[in-house]
Amino acid sequence: MDIRELNIPHSYEIIPKQFPDDRGVFLEWYRSDKLAEAVGHPLHLAQANVSVSKRGTVRGIHFADIAPSQAKYVTAVHGAVLDFVIDIRVGSPTFGQWDSVLLDDTDRRAIYIAEGLGHAFVALTENATVSYLVSAPFNAEREHGINPLDSEVGLAFPKEAGELLLSPKDTEAPSLADLASAGLLPTWEQAIAFYSELNAEGGVR
Repeated sequence: MDIRELNIPHSYEIIPKQFPDDRGVFLEWYRSDKLAEAVGHPLHLAQANVSVSKRGTVRGIHFADIAPSQAKYVTAVHGAVLDFVIDIRVGSPTFGQWDSVLLDDTDRRAIYIAEGLGHAFVALTENATVSYLVSAPFNAEREHGINPLDSEVGLAFPKEAGELLLSPKDTEAPSLADLASAGLLPTWEQAIAFYSELNAEGGVR
């Protein structure tokens, strides 16, 4: 597989090598050693999630407090989504910016999103099925959301998504600026310190 860092530091696009034959196709969609080589430490697997979404469904922008926050390794096993990583780390050189990766069942890419980054996606097909490997169990008290339609963030949703469908929780989520003013966003210094700890401890925290 090929792994490249995105425009948001500490997020990566993973492009697997596929081996088709007359029976179908085989690929390695996750390799702990390859990811650790790129990131600096292995992904400590603590939970696995699956979501199935109607076309136009937007999930996110979500993030969790550092530490431990929640690193994510995400792929689409059926259909297609446009997956977004948003830099919400106050003081980061790319604060408020985002990058995206098309996840689908053709190229079968994945995305790695480090702790302290925001995550969202929009479903481009019916019954888009997304699989997440995450580094920490869900903890509602440490989870937060940013309105995915926040104009300051400016996520660009493609036309093929059609009419957007958001949960009430995401629709009512505050803006990036509101969370920054309230001191609820992670900082660049917190994130870098935590990544350094993970590198030293082999990804287990």
